[in-house]
Amino acid sequence: MNIDTSMKVIVIDDMMTMRKILSKMLKEIGFSDITEADDGASAWPLIEEAHNTGKPYQLIVSDWNMPNMSGLDLLLKVKDTEGINKAAFLMITAEAEQSKIINVVEAGASDFLVKPFKSDALKDKINKIFS
Repeated sequence: MNIDTSMKVIVIDDMMTMRKILSKMLKEIGFSDITEADDGASAWPLIEEAHNTGKPYQLIVSDWNMPNMSGLDLLLKVKDTEGINKAAFLMITAEAEQSKIINVVEAGASDFLVKPFKSDALKDKINKIFS
């Protein structure tokens, strides 16, 4: 399957190194319209603005454990907001506990990736989400 790499993507992680790694992996896959944010609280206004200007993010790649607003809180806000709730949401986590992963899926995440992972795993998850 060919992914539409022209879509807008936002990468959210409180660790700058992880944001850079994720952005680099996405660029290697072919994405070019990538925005970064350091937590859910700083990402939300960007997500709202993109939606309100008619150029919404189609893929949100977010870490789970972050200060100010966690990935789970951001996911709940995204899924609870008309129009924005259409965005695919890929949760990145170090949490491997099955009950916590089930919570994320039940909250509406399109899929999840457990750290550490390689770019092939990221590409496979994105393919799965958009297939």
